[in-house]
Amino acid sequence: MKRVDAHHHVWTLSRGDYHWMSPDLPIARDYGLSDLRPLLGDITATVLVQAAATEAETAFLLDVARKSAGLVRGVVGWTDLASPRASARIAELAADPLLKGLRPMLQDIDDTDWILQPAVQPALAAMARRGLRFDALIKPRHLPLIGELAERHPDLPVVIDHAAKPDIAHGSFQPWADHMARLARETPWYCKLSGLVTEARPDWQGDGLRPYVEQLLATFGPDRLMWGSDWPVVTLASDYRRWRETAATLLPTETHDAVFGGTATRFYSL
Repeated sequence: MKRVDAHHHVWTLSRGDYHWMSPDLPIARDYGLSDLRPLLGDITATVLVQAAATEAETAFLLDVARKSAGLVRGVVGWTDLASPRASARIAELAADPLLKGLRPMLQDIDDTDWILQPAVQPALAAMARRGLRFDALIKPRHLPLIGELAERHPDLPVVIDHAAKPDIAHGSFQPWADHMARLARETPWYCKLSGLVTEARPDWQGDGLRPYVEQLLATFGPDRLMWGSDWPVVTLASDYRRWRETAATLLPTETHDAVFGGTATRFYSL
């Protein structure tokens, strides 16, 4: 079974559009595929995800993917979904077979229900028509309302990034757990098992993540759950190998083929 990292980034700081990255962050340096390849082990396919809310980022990631010798099988890019030209732009982007989806950076938008505003709905409908996926970069504050997207756009494939970033550091399990269970039950959406260690305490251990992983597995099941490294952001709290091995330990062996490869391959049509 193919092993897939369903969520990672690369960036070149001189491009100048990573506005969220303060210079004092340990990850405030360039990261490329040459840094990632030695860490992958048996992983042979990856999904490269945007980290800047610009069209230039999408072009940059597609160029990286084209030059990756088959490693990057899909790109999740960005375009302005609220633009009057969004539907036309989505049609243009979808013509590239490496472009698998789009991701507005909802976690950085103050308006919690921004994605539900009327101006964005034509773009979401265009994504569904063109076969693109929607990566939902959300936080717990979005969970009570984000499910409305499934009602408005039932044909839009959605994956929740980083399990909606539960506040593991403070032991906040509810109401996150109930909201995620409801979304798993009432929508056909998927979820990424990624980003958990950077939401935990600096001295995190696997047992502290266990309730969250078990909740995701029990509600979404292995066929709607996909592992991602969130590299290089993960290095703020762990190294690549430790997070992957921790996830493998917390998941039953019989789920590994799906969570570590099959689900992402199917969802993104890699």
